[in-house]
Amino acid sequence: MAVTFETRYLTDFVRDHELQAMQAQVTAAHEMLHAGSGLGNDFLGWLTLPTDYDKEEFARIQAAAERIKNDTDVFIVIGIGGSYLGARAVIEFLKSPLYNNLKKDTPDVYFAGKSISASELSELLSLCEGRRVSVNVISKSGTTTEPAIAFRVFREYLENTVGVEEARRRIYVTTDKAKGTLKGLADREGYETFVVPDDVGGRFSVLTAVGLLPIAVAGCDIAALMAGAAKAQNALCETDLTKNDCYKYAAMRNILLRKGRAVELMVSYEPRYAMMSEWWKQLYGESEGKDGKGLFPASVIFSTDLHSLGQFVQDGSDILAETVVVIDESPVTMTIKEDAENVDGLNFLAGRTMAQINQKAFEGTILAHTDGGTPNMVLHVPSVCEEELGYLVYFFEKACAISGYMLGVNPFNQPGVEEYKKNMFALLGKPGYEDQKAVLEQRLGK
Repeated sequence: MAVTFETRYLTDFVRDHELQAMQAQVTAAHEMLHAGSGLGNDFLGWLTLPTDYDKEEFARIQAAAERIKNDTDVFIVIGIGGSYLGARAVIEFLKSPLYNNLKKDTPDVYFAGKSISASELSELLSLCEGRRVSVNVISKSGTTTEPAIAFRVFREYLENTVGVEEARRRIYVTTDKAKGTLKGLADREGYETFVVPDDVGGRFSVLTAVGLLPIAVAGCDIAALMAGAAKAQNALCETDLTKNDCYKYAAMRNILLRKGRAVELMVSYEPRYAMMSEWWKQLYGESEGKDGKGLFPASVIFSTDLHSLGQFVQDGSDILAETVVVIDESPVTMTIKEDAENVDGLNFLAGRTMAQINQKAFEGTILAHTDGGTPNMVLHVPSVCEEELGYLVYFFEKACAISGYMLGVNPFNQPGVEEYKKNMFALLGKPGYEDQKAVLEQRLGK
């Protein structure tokens, strides 16, 4: 089985000839990507990563994960953006959004360094009290503000609670292979170190040590995850749009954008998919949102959000296109029982499973939304398992690259992200930003 793309609900919005007309652009994008001749070609390591990765480091990741599972109650993962979203998404999809609250034989996994919130950081520290703690700090440079602050705090916590030597054993660093502040510190202190590859950008890094160590600590099978991605790598190279669902998805979203559908709303009917949507939003938002172009990526969980945003999707302005991720096989079977009094009037559901009811919610909603004028694309994921998720991750990554090249942008840089950092550094008085500080404070009326 593999991820498949269904277009039956697009027939009133996209004609066959429109998709055919995209073939030349898709082929050109494919050739640029695989020849390494397009913009951002220094960051194409993800393209062959599922089959061409460091096997020795992979084995060290697995060994470290086993060690952490045996000596740790709370595993703190410090990172922001692509340094945490992928790992959290995979853990919550494969295990549960309530992973930390479940009975299990693996450590709780908490994510720090993704905000500048004193309350969040202090609450995480309180959760560590009296428990065995290990830390994985993830940063290419070691100087990104949010994770750097969190690492300062947790490094001090470990050194104060277990001593400097034991802290060194409990700190794991994922950073540049040769340079940077964090790499220098790790070498000096003797922390075990894993590599953020030079040719893989943060939002494409979930299948590197960036994502794999936390995922393995949570008890997920990272070998099966990589195997699924390898299957996608081999399968998704056909340029013919009628034979490659990944490229068809990329083409369809570009067609809809050109028709004025400026927002792509990712929909799932499983709460366990919520963080996968967050990972997808960074992947597409950071890759395509530049040069005044791109679809705005947003997300909902149905049927929950049908009771809040469903009205807009049904009857609001015509800016939306929905991409619905359907998990074909529910990981849990729960059947509705007969109730003698039938107080709620739901006995007509007796004998049906929750999955069957959820499927009817999907079918009823998609018909209503398309009748209301919102085009819908559907991605089918066969089941909740590592191999299928690995396939889906690679599917989205490659579709993103193809779509970005069709859009005429560099899918692998993020120049806009640096602007807020420069302003923040100046306002905080970082050395070297003195002139900019005065200008910004004047603009703020200070």
